[in-house]
Amino acid sequence: MQHQRLLIQIEGAIIAAFAMALEYIPHTVGPSAIEVSFGIIPIIIYSLRRGAAAGMVSGLIWGLLDLVLRGLGNGSVLNVWQGLLEFTIAFMVVGLAGVLQKPVQASIQQNTKVKTIALLWSAAFIGTFAKYFCHFLAGAIYWGSYAPKGMNAWLYSLTVNGGSFVAGFILNGIVFGILLAMIPKLYLPKDMFLKVQSEK
Repeated sequence: MQHQRLLIQIEGAIIAAFAMALEYIPHTVGPSAIEVSFGIIPIIIYSLRRGAAAGMVSGLIWGLLDLVLRGLGNGSVLNVWQGLLEFTIAFMVVGLAGVLQKPVQASIQQNTKVKTIALLWSAAFIGTFAKYFCHFLAGAIYWGSYAPKGMNAWLYSLTVNGGSFVAGFILNGIVFGILLAMIPKLYLPKDMFLKVQSEK
């Protein structure tokens, strides 16, 4: 049990570092402030492998890395509360996609592909929505002064973060479906994947 816990923690730390590395890929859509966060992808996959709690810890590590490596240096932190919301909570709640861990893994074991794809899209929705809902709140409360003149701060935040959510959700859902077809073992711990293989 101790060895298994350590393995999960190490895997979570590696996933967080990988998510951070993906954030350095240019991810702004066109001339707008809409962004697609590629780091969400490995965090959700890890959450579906190891559960929501482990996914949220990995997301928190990712958020702290992003805060130190990017946020503090480029003026993305306005105050303590905004930093807490956008660089700890927003990144951490991506791991909530792990609430679908058992249904996804059971569906893969039963080889019900249509159901599995639907569950993966649902996980993409949960993780992506949770993150951008936090950014939406922060955008309206803390970044409202950056809205175009005469535009309501809440509407501005909804436009930017809603657009980022939609773009990210679609990208994540497509990637998860492709990975399911190519490498289904990504969604299963090693021992469970070996069991599935032996049953085929």
